[in-house]
Amino acid sequence: MSSIKLGKIIGRVLGKKGEMRGKGEAGGHSAALYHPVSARPERVYIKARAIQSLEDLSGVKDEVISGNIMIVRLGPLAEKGMDDVNKAVSELYDFAQQIGGDIAQLGEERIIITPFFVEIWREKAT
Repeated sequence: MSSIKLGKIIGRVLGKKGEMRGKGEAGGHSAALYHPVSARPERVYIKARAIQSLEDLSGVKDEVISGNIMIVRLGPLAEKGMDDVNKAVSELYDFAQQIGGDIAQLGEERIIITPFFVEIWREKAT
C-alpha cells in the first residue's frame, strides 16, 4: 500500500466531513456535546500512536479526553484494509466534533487530533 494512496483516502474522508461543517461554526468546530476535561490540564502532552486495528481507537480517544494531543499513524491499519482506514478516520472525526476538538491530516499517513482547547491552524486556500 503506497502512502500516497493512503494520504488521498485520509484527505478525501476529512475533506468530505469538513464540507458538512456549518458555516456559522467558529473555527470549524461544532458545539461540543461534552467536555470531559473541564479546564485545561496542568500538563498537555503530544503523543504518537500507530493504529493496528479499530480497537486501538479507544486508547487514542482516552488520551484526547485526558487533554493530550494525539498524532495517529494509520499505515499499519491500511495494510489490513482501506475500509478500516475509512472507518477509523470517520470515527475519529466524529469524536473530535463531539468533544469540540479538532482533527487534521499530517502528511500522507498521519492525522492529528486535539482536545477542545487546542485548535489546529489551517492556511486558507487561495
